[in-house]
Amino acid sequence: MTRAGFVVFVAAVAAAGAPTLVGAQRVPPPSAVGTAASRAAQAPAPSVPAGRGAGAVPGASGTTVSPAAVQAAIDKLASFDFKTRTDASRTVRRASAAVAVPALERAVRSQTADEYVRFRAAVLLADFGDAAGSVLRDMIGDKNDRVRAVAYQWFERHPSPDVLPALLAALPGERSEFVRPALTRALAAYGNDPRVQQALPPLVERGEDLFRGALIEALGDYRATYALDDLTKVARIEGPLQDDAVTAIGELGDPSARPLLAELQKSGPRELQPTISAASCLVGIDCAAQQKYIQDALTFAVRGGADDALLRGAVHALGVLALHGHEDALNSLFDAGIGAQDPVQSAVTLGIGTVALRSPLTLFHVLERRTDQDAALSLVLDAFDMLSEDFDEEQFYVAIRSQYWAAAEGSTERRTAERLIQKLEF
Repeated sequence: MTRAGFVVFVAAVAAAGAPTLVGAQRVPPPSAVGTAASRAAQAPAPSVPAGRGAGAVPGASGTTVSPAAVQAAIDKLASFDFKTRTDASRTVRRASAAVAVPALERAVRSQTADEYVRFRAAVLLADFGDAAGSVLRDMIGDKNDRVRAVAYQWFERHPSPDVLPALLAALPGERSEFVRPALTRALAAYGNDPRVQQALPPLVERGEDLFRGALIEALGDYRATYALDDLTKVARIEGPLQDDAVTAIGELGDPSARPLLAELQKSGPRELQPTISAASCLVGIDCAAQQKYIQDALTFAVRGGADDALLRGAVHALGVLALHGHEDALNSLFDAGIGAQDPVQSAVTLGIGTVALRSPLTLFHVLERRTDQDAALSLVLDAFDMLSEDFDEEQFYVAIRSQYWAAAEGSTERRTAERLIQKLEF
């Protein structure tokens, strides 16, 4: 989620109150677009742990899931009942690739099936690794916005040179607010290609703020140094995209940006200062002092000594540092969020969720060492409910499932992975 989008989202959540949706009857969301995830191969079928139902294990269940059961589950992916949808997804995840992939492919390719079923089938198909590639390649021009978005998100994470021409061709006409950000992120993943380096930078200063913010974020994530001049222009202008541009410049890690960041630390607005500090840390300017300032800003805001803008800025800055290897920054967010009241908890929870979706293993490694794991897991669950990023949440599951199978039986790592999967109802 871009910084500008984060500001709007937190304000809306604070006004409405954080949702309590687990177990409720949730209507399938009208759209689902997200960013950042990991991939892993489908795990082999384990035996069911003693004392647990098949739904508790993260891979396939000990009892073979039949083709008929998988098909019945796919048909329920669009149920208005939350538990029914959740159980259906679990059944599909726990089937073998040989059973699940053909059924999911039929559902995705069907033009007569429920369109939400097609979307959810595409999301689940991505669980099964490379088997999804050929199907999602054909979905790039699909009429279903959500299915197209899944295709773009897949090829962001699985770049394929033969797909790039189709992505570039889609750029001029892709105007859906839920889909274009996924497309520009996918293109940014191909940043070594001269065609991408020519196509994306002009869009930094042109078009709707929603699209520009998503592009700026992607350029930072993929260290698009070829767009530094364009990002610098936006970073100098106060407004909703200044924070995104400063973040992206920091993520580029280019030392030539140091004078700009030093200038902004003197002249930039108060709420921008935590982000400037995070960016300064990433380009090598006294990182310890920068992080201390951000932590102090968060502490001050949590104690009620600042407005919501500084709070959101501090949360965003700590999230940025967490995504770049500073696990103590994520611990700071958990410390601030556990037991807090709104608007603090909503802002912090969304910050934690953003880190989880963009870097699942960062979240995992922090969680496995926390002694208040139950409370921390509750914040992650709340964040996923707020964000409703289907594809990224599914890829989060794939990453955690991989950690489960890589860990020794009975280890802290395996227990943490299992608790995550159960708590988040995967």
